[in-house]
Amino acid sequence: MSDPMIGRRALLRGVGGIAALAALPSLSACGTGTSRAASGGGKGGGKTVVVRDTGGSYGEALQRAIYTPFTQETGIKVQVVNLQGTQMLAQIKQGRPQFDLINNSMMDHIKFGAQDALETLDMDRIKSLKSARIPANQITDHAIGNSFYGQCMAYRTDAFGGRKPESWADFWDTKAFKGSRSMCNPDADLPELEFALLADGVPMDKLYPLDVDRAFKVMTRLRSDIKKFWDSGPLPGVLLSRQEVTMSTVWDGRIADLEKQGVPVARQLNGMRRQFQGYGIAKGAAHVDAAYQLMDYALRPEVQAALAKAFPSNPSSPVAYEKLTTEERNALAGAPQYYDKGFDLDVDWWLKNEAAVTKRWLEWARG
Repeated sequence: MSDPMIGRRALLRGVGGIAALAALPSLSACGTGTSRAASGGGKGGGKTVVVRDTGGSYGEALQRAIYTPFTQETGIKVQVVNLQGTQMLAQIKQGRPQFDLINNSMMDHIKFGAQDALETLDMDRIKSLKSARIPANQITDHAIGNSFYGQCMAYRTDAFGGRKPESWADFWDTKAFKGSRSMCNPDADLPELEFALLADGVPMDKLYPLDVDRAFKVMTRLRSDIKKFWDSGPLPGVLLSRQEVTMSTVWDGRIADLEKQGVPVARQLNGMRRQFQGYGIAKGAAHVDAAYQLMDYALRPEVQAALAKAFPSNPSSPVAYEKLTTEERNALAGAPQYYDKGFDLDVDWWLKNEAAVTKRWLEWARG
């Protein structure tokens, strides 16, 4: 994965979605990146669970907030691997997955579920599901959402004479808000058609099904002002810090770090696109019981809150926000006062249209 947050994998995006998964060869897959194990005391017993996550600063936060305390409570050691989606699928198809629990986007969980690559969950084994009050739209037969990330606008606060952009229409208004822009490349995330439609006056609750022709027409108006298409989570912050752009789309958690460093940037959450991250269990996992225990532990409201303190992720549990201080809560895009400013990605629409839209985006970006 190209980014420690919740990056996307090119082969699973824009090249046929589920159909592309079915066409993958049966490769002998090994891990990429690092493998790490939780340390700590705990009850012992020699049990292990292997979890796949994306590593980086997000992985370090998962280690501190979830894996290590889980081991201390249960005695089950947590080993972490960083694997691409193609590698995971290849191992599962061969019947020898070298991992048990998968931390991934809910959209990719749906793709894996369609390929019979995930266990059908027994919800009775996940005791925290009820106490955490996980919303129904974050629960599927194969995965449960534990957090979401918001794709929103970031801007330099010193660029517009004290004015603040309030909407995607302002992002498109390069006369009133001068300077170059940056938007994402499909290697990082889904094309940002929704933002173009919002800029053109489409109400947030009327976005789907997306009017693709209209969206690309609006995007073309901005094309000459887009200095770079970012393909990794840190890049928008780099471009803003260097003053190469005055505004960029961004994953919301990235801006908090820059603000702490004193960079004159801020986020605008109006029209934020939410995408959910969650847990699924690999089909044929060797440690199913331990995987259920880790999932159950990670979904506890107090554990979700602990993760939010360690990394600017947005808990799926509304109860988790009650366990944060006002300052901690207000720093998150998932805070109650911000939630209605954004919208949930329509996963079903994107699953059907991702390949065609991405192909068209690539042609459009080349000019």
